[in-house]
Amino acid sequence: MKVNKTLRLILGDQLNSNHSWFKELDENLTYVLMEIRTETDYATHHIQKVVGFFAAMQAFASELKKQKHNVIYIYLNDTTNYQSFEKNCQLLIKKHLFTHFEYQQPDEYRLDELLKHFANQLSITHSVVDSEHFLSTRNELGDFFKGKKTFLMESFYRYMRKKHNVLMDGLLPLTGQWNYDSDNRKKIPSDHKATPPLLFNNDVSAILNELKKTTVKTIGTIDSKNFIWPINRKQSLELLHFFVSECLPLFGTFQDAMTPSEWSLYHSRISFSLNTKLISPLEVINLAIAERKKRPKEIEFNQLEGFVRQIIGWREFMRGIYWNKMPEYATLNYFEHTNKLPDWFWTGKTKMSCLKHSINQSLQYSYAHHIQRLMITGNFALLVGIHPNEIDGWYLGIYIDALEWVQITNTRGMSQFADGGIVGTKPYVSSATYIHKMSHYCGSCYYNKTKKVGDKACPFNSLYWNFYDKHENKLAKNPRIGMMYNVWRRMDPQVKADLLEQADYYLKHINEL
Repeated sequence: MKVNKTLRLILGDQLNSNHSWFKELDENLTYVLMEIRTETDYATHHIQKVVGFFAAMQAFASELKKQKHNVIYIYLNDTTNYQSFEKNCQLLIKKHLFTHFEYQQPDEYRLDELLKHFANQLSITHSVVDSEHFLSTRNELGDFFKGKKTFLMESFYRYMRKKHNVLMDGLLPLTGQWNYDSDNRKKIPSDHKATPPLLFNNDVSAILNELKKTTVKTIGTIDSKNFIWPINRKQSLELLHFFVSECLPLFGTFQDAMTPSEWSLYHSRISFSLNTKLISPLEVINLAIAERKKRPKEIEFNQLEGFVRQIIGWREFMRGIYWNKMPEYATLNYFEHTNKLPDWFWTGKTKMSCLKHSINQSLQYSYAHHIQRLMITGNFALLVGIHPNEIDGWYLGIYIDALEWVQITNTRGMSQFADGGIVGTKPYVSSATYIHKMSHYCGSCYYNKTKKVGDKACPFNSLYWNFYDKHENKLAKNPRIGMMYNVWRRMDPQVKADLLEQADYYLKHINEL
């Protein structure tokens, strides 16, 4: 009698222990996880990102084995590793006589296409299931905005609040106000001491030793005996609990603040755990809401709402845009930018204090918070005309939480406006004024934040006006930035000429900045 045997593939960002797959124990079910070169090599990743994914995958496989599930784990340097999902699965199907193949919907378009093609070529039956993680479906955003030219995140956020009954009083927001973003833009006082971040001391030296045997190219640094990121569900929940108890009371207030003396501030840093599905968005927001109910005097509503909006609003919105607009989205280049990233984006060796600190922090921790990404590195890249492919590759590689579905919509869309306004309603550019307003970077900088031209003039100042001048035909009618063009047009012709000349000099000497 023929035995029906099923092989189930688990990707490195599908480490969801609460998935319905794992509710049954069946000797004819086998799970496979694999470390392969196609996933380490599609971008130049931070060493902590590669190690973090492998550590989390290994821990997840061990947990499944403890629960008596059948698990095959293919290590990077196994002699039978063909470094390909398709080839490895094909080999296992043949070797173990599997009669059925299953996988969860990938979050990345590239892998979705790859696995669909592979499964359709199989001589055995196959099926695909939901990852059971997100609060909206792939197509939900597209259906919600059907027939509309613009996708407004705030509209989708309110829809999601209603759908999941989050911070609601019937059909109205709990406090009568949907969004408290205007309360969450405070500069952190120079003498403020933030709560020290919770860091882990995972020993990942065995993984690092295996990586050293390969030609995998990485960037950044790592402490192999004290890997600071959570690598399993227990640690992920510990970090989440730490955030809601220690950081949430000031999260919203200082979520846009930047300082060279603090790299974590009051941010949750749970995005790696979320994006690998070690924890779920619903349990994250529910815990934050429960904490606020316990401590309403300590945790003001704006702190909670700002956090909930990031999880249930922005994160789901980004994923919806991704599945609505791919694969064309990855080709968009609204400003037709062609420049390469400056060399110092890979080393942090620049005289600009804000970029030096943001890049070095990224190289040291594989992390930067959203304003550092948007208004420092992203702002500069947009002002100097970096090709979106270049900046996509950098963000995708350097950050431990970067997966294409969330990275490309944030960088090519929100940060670089390469989509022409699908994600954001205006380009997010600024001069030194904003950077000084929200950070303590400028005080220690080689450049003078107040100078627009001349020796040691802050590059952001002239590059800012150069950007607007260069793209006037595409931006002048944008109602959100019309005021800047009014200022530009009224400016003295000689002042304008000096600004453009200064910007041109900086663009020609970009690797020396």
